[in-house]
Amino acid sequence: MQGTAHQPLNPQVIGQAETALGALLGPILTEAGCTFEQWVILALIETGGSPVERAQLIARVIDARKFAAADVAAAIAKLTADGLLSSVSGTVGLTDAGHDLHWRVRGRINEVTSGLFDFPAEDLATAGRVLAIITDRANAFLAGQATA
Repeated sequence: MQGTAHQPLNPQVIGQAETALGALLGPILTEAGCTFEQWVILALIETGGSPVERAQLIARVIDARKFAAADVAAAIAKLTADGLLSSVSGTVGLTDAGHDLHWRVRGRINEVTSGLFDFPAEDLATAGRVLAIITDRANAFLAGQATA
């Protein structure tokens, strides 16, 4: 029996995977009443610890997703107005409602993607390392352009 031929890892393959995963995530976020930018903020605060300095949060979001600073600030303002974030003395943290929304969305993501990542641990570790190196190299290239 002949196996399916796959392209080697390249920007097209990575882009197709990101597009497919985004198509799965979109309806989950819509159902939760959350934008992608808001989700990234909630997830970064939840995984990175709360509270965090607002400027540091904006920098982390920009570094992770390359969003415009104004868009990140607007998303933080909206989350705060909606009672999902608290903002005190320049620090931002998740409220109980923010934690709840994060875990509801995370739970739905886990349900939808449960069968997508059922590979041997060593394959997942290798893929993770390769993608992390690609990300680091791309970030270094972008940083070099910013200083040039």
